[in-house]
Amino acid sequence: MLPTNLISCFKIVFAIIFGMLLCSNLNAQSNFVYLNSSNTQQWKIKPQADVSDADKIKVAGFNTDGWVQAIVPGTTFASYVAVGLEKDPNFGDNIYKVDRAKYDRNFWYRTEFKVPANYAQKNIWLNFKGVNRKADIYLNGTLLGSLDGFMMRGQFDITSLVKGRDKNALAVLVYLPLQPLANVGSPNYVSSAGWDWMPYVPGLNSGITDNVYLSNTGDITIKDPWIQSSLPTNARADISVSAELKNNSATSQAAIIKGVITPGNIEFSKKVYVNGNSSTNVKLDKKDFEQLMINSPRLWWPNGYGEPNLYNCKLSVVVGDEVSDVQNIKFGIKRYSYDTIGHVLHVAINGVKVFIKGGDWGMSEYMLRCRGAEYDTRVRLHKEMNFNMIRNWIGSVTDEGFYDACDKYGIMVWDDFWLNANENLPADINVFNANAIEKIKRFRNHPSIAIWCAENEGWPMAPLNNWLKEDLATFDGGDRHYQPNSHAENLTGSGPWANKDPRYYFTASPTGLGGNKGWGLRSELGTAVFTNFDSFKKFMPADKWWPRNEMWNQHFFGLLAFNAGPDYYDESVSNYGMPKGIEDYCRKAQFVNVETNKAMFEGWQDAMGEDASGLMTWMSQSAYPSMVWQTYDYYYDLTGAFWGAKKACEPLHIQWNPLTNAIKIINTTRADADGLTAQADVYNLDGSLVKQYSISKTADAPANSAGQVFDLKFNPYKADLAKNKPVFASSSTNGNASDVNDGKSDTRWASSYNDAEWISIDLGKDEVINGVGLTWEDAYAKAFKIQISNDNHTWHDVYSTTDGRQGQQKITFPEVTARYVRMQGVERATYWGYSLYNFEVYQGDVASEGLSAVHFIKLKLTDKNGKLVSDNFYWRGNKRRDYTALNTLPKVNLKVTYKTVKADGKYYITAQVTNPVSSKAVAFGIRVQAVKASTGEQILPAIMSDNYFTLLKGETKEVRIEFDAEALGSESIKLLADAYNNSIQR
Repeated sequence: MLPTNLISCFKIVFAIIFGMLLCSNLNAQSNFVYLNSSNTQQWKIKPQADVSDADKIKVAGFNTDGWVQAIVPGTTFASYVAVGLEKDPNFGDNIYKVDRAKYDRNFWYRTEFKVPANYAQKNIWLNFKGVNRKADIYLNGTLLGSLDGFMMRGQFDITSLVKGRDKNALAVLVYLPLQPLANVGSPNYVSSAGWDWMPYVPGLNSGITDNVYLSNTGDITIKDPWIQSSLPTNARADISVSAELKNNSATSQAAIIKGVITPGNIEFSKKVYVNGNSSTNVKLDKKDFEQLMINSPRLWWPNGYGEPNLYNCKLSVVVGDEVSDVQNIKFGIKRYSYDTIGHVLHVAINGVKVFIKGGDWGMSEYMLRCRGAEYDTRVRLHKEMNFNMIRNWIGSVTDEGFYDACDKYGIMVWDDFWLNANENLPADINVFNANAIEKIKRFRNHPSIAIWCAENEGWPMAPLNNWLKEDLATFDGGDRHYQPNSHAENLTGSGPWANKDPRYYFTASPTGLGGNKGWGLRSELGTAVFTNFDSFKKFMPADKWWPRNEMWNQHFFGLLAFNAGPDYYDESVSNYGMPKGIEDYCRKAQFVNVETNKAMFEGWQDAMGEDASGLMTWMSQSAYPSMVWQTYDYYYDLTGAFWGAKKACEPLHIQWNPLTNAIKIINTTRADADGLTAQADVYNLDGSLVKQYSISKTADAPANSAGQVFDLKFNPYKADLAKNKPVFASSSTNGNASDVNDGKSDTRWASSYNDAEWISIDLGKDEVINGVGLTWEDAYAKAFKIQISNDNHTWHDVYSTTDGRQGQQKITFPEVTARYVRMQGVERATYWGYSLYNFEVYQGDVASEGLSAVHFIKLKLTDKNGKLVSDNFYWRGNKRRDYTALNTLPKVNLKVTYKTVKADGKYYITAQVTNPVSSKAVAFGIRVQAVKASTGEQILPAIMSDNYFTLLKGETKEVRIEFDAEALGSESIKLLADAYNNSIQR
């Protein structure tokens, strides 16, 4: 995990732990000996320019005094940070002040090691799993070879070079990545040179970035084992096992390849012959061994659809009486399938269509300091949000631990290669392609990979597109979808990335950059996400806390992250009342985070009956301390965005459409849910039930469906502000323009026979409006816009469509203030012009009867036995996004009790939070935290069941919290629970 003080966190002792944890994620042989940084294995680094005699450093005994202790795996810059030679780059603007020239150059890495005494087999190997971006590797003065690209593995036979039980000198010259990183320098961590969510990283994350280890084998070794499964039906799986067997001796040899698959203890073996100094490919399947037909297999399912079951295949090769090599391969039995019906990409697994709910990862950590168990934590948090997919954006995560965690938790992976939307090719396309093949071979056994994607927001330039297709067909069997462009070709684009009114996400169609119109499958959709004050003060200097200033911009709340729309986010926070300081701002921001992130996913789910097949938020995890694009933050604090997404993405879910007031049941599981009861109640600020809005109905929810149960009867009457007001038109050929608002259904206006014709209405004064009604004759607009203006000169779009239709069409949009409203034609559906019978303009901000200025919607979904399966809670303003009345809530005295259990290295807290019957009001937005009793510091990371919840009078919520015992240390636990009511700065 990442403690508050990142400098101390990354002292070498912690690098040791991370390196050791990484080791467990490999398909390990029992005789692997890791040369990663540890208390017994020391690495040193020094700039190449400062090494006067490179030959001397390549031999044992060289004095490295004056060199810097290095982290392996890690980066050069991170090593200097860890030993305190640079200020904490997370804090303030420290990273922007670093002298890049110190790190933007080549570095020597150096260590010494002894060969283990138990290495009794013939061949000793030195193995590298990844170097960024290129390296020359020397052992005892001899050049073993070079690695080019961070996916390239190095396996070097050092049998004749090592010195018995004496120390051996290992020196590695690591080269700085070539710029521009995209795409000339690909493959690499392209955002290392800065993006709109992370700063420039000195040294561009160059270093030995993956494991280094020794291994010991006989003459014949196993390379790139590959387990494939096919499912004729879900009741039977046909398994094939293939691998390359390499004979490292000069003489031909007979060997036996053996396998054991568990669970099931399925055994098989076959005799093979391998010529001297050559390789042979072996493939074993049901034709050879009928036991490779597995009946009633335990299938791998994504989160929400079943258990992510995994198998292990222990594969060994035996020569004579000696086991020459052995590897363990984890795999899952599954079958992906895809369709593009309606020009929308749909993903299915094991024959079951999956509604995609997930997030994009930019990087695991901006300085590549995420290691080992951290991947388990981060991916588990995605499972806890009810997500089922992570997009590995531009292939920026390269660690096996990430894929292992996704396999474990049932999180599918949309896996990118290293291309961004730039009109240039990698400097060496053959190196790029070789790295692509290495990536496929390294990760193809992971069942979690569902989609391979070539390029971010662009099409791969020739010849890469066809090369990647062929690579995947050859080395992955072509049975997973290849997506050339991340926001086009049966997708609906990417973005927007800024906070929007929640109703926007329910409005057809939320516009994306590139791709098709509609909801469809959207690979990126995001919003700024401000942290809590607890995290904010960890990276922001106290004199820069308030008001907003340039230091905020250094953490991407400003022009550096203009796509995040920080100005509009500020406006959204002010809907809760103008903040009176940074703590007040952070607190109110969490409710913006909750409602926006919940609305994003609920808007897509609402459209399942239209064209929606899934959504991934930009982004779901944080690589750098900032206030944009995250669910949990850099320090693992679970922001309001986490809880909004978690609630929206429940597999069986009840939700409210804030645009139409429809209540729907969403079922994103593979099982029908029958006999459900949906209940909706509305409460005023004082907690009183407004009975006239209560509705309860029973319904069934088929698998993979969104079904409407009923409507809430808010604002049953919306005045037509357009009736008999002045009307103007670009042209008229039948009747008068004023015929569209004369209240008659048999009179109409018709335009000239041109696409760009328009008709507008002067409301006479500024009015709050939230929709229009159009009744088209047969000559309708196929494509048109609704525009507004306050001066009849400057117009702004509030709605656009390319799917116009004949007849009545009611259009709603979030409230705007305007005097003039215009239908602007874009494209006619017929040879004729545009013809309208009626043009209505609907008044917004019409208060419903009996409701306080802000009121609450409480939804419950129970099964046929009365068990609660989903609940949901919303706050709504009569002036829709004016929530300032929340600040009138009186204080409440919550009752909190909890029990703590310690087991298996973890603490488990079960808490009961109650708003007493005697309470003066609803307890709104309760935040629960487990903290260290002596300091009040949050205990992070922690897995929690709920937060930012609201309790009516007399209600109780159970909250469960889990965290590793090491996060607490010798401290004691204190549980805090406080409502928004009690934090109002009155």
